[in-house]
Amino acid sequence: MGMAKKAGRNTKARIVAAAWRLFYEQGYEDTTVEDIVFESETSKGSFYHYFEGKDALLGSLSVLFDEKYEELRPRIDPEADAVETLVFLNRELFNMIDNSVSLELLARLFSSQLVTRGEKHLLDRNRTYFKLLYQIIRDGQSRGQLRTDMTANEIAKAYAMFERGMMYDWCLCGGEYALGRYSALMMPMFLQGFRPER
Repeated sequence: MGMAKKAGRNTKARIVAAAWRLFYEQGYEDTTVEDIVFESETSKGSFYHYFEGKDALLGSLSVLFDEKYEELRPRIDPEADAVETLVFLNRELFNMIDNSVSLELLARLFSSQLVTRGEKHLLDRNRTYFKLLYQIIRDGQSRGQLRTDMTANEIAKAYAMFERGMMYDWCLCGGEYALGRYSALMMPMFLQGFRPER
């Protein structure tokens, strides 16, 4: 990644992080572009270079998630069991959602993704999320921790689907349970099914 590209990613990530922090703390409606520019210590020019306006930020949750994965990547123990690593990633992501993402906005993101005709960034395979999953799953298969009668791609797809399903249900139920706690019960059970047949 060249310096300009890296600086660009950092600016965009700073804007996204600031926006979601403000959405969570003061609500989407009450957050202005000026607030976001101020909070992210960037400029209006930078903001409009990346986003057409505030609404465009609703589609940026995947950027926020990918930043989280970049931050978690060095904390992954390469010797750990693949299922444990996947459970760890899910727990960290869901705790972040519990603590910093407004339910109303997550619901808004899901509804916009269901009706969009454009690219569905929740399904974008070039995201850090999918690349990291794929790598963990492939390693797990080569070490005999995950079944090989399914491709790494199929397992990654199933994991992502289960994760989205839990987020969707949490939105549907109006966040009446802690997402992180619920997934800590369900995700290990789900992933057991991807162990090799003994």
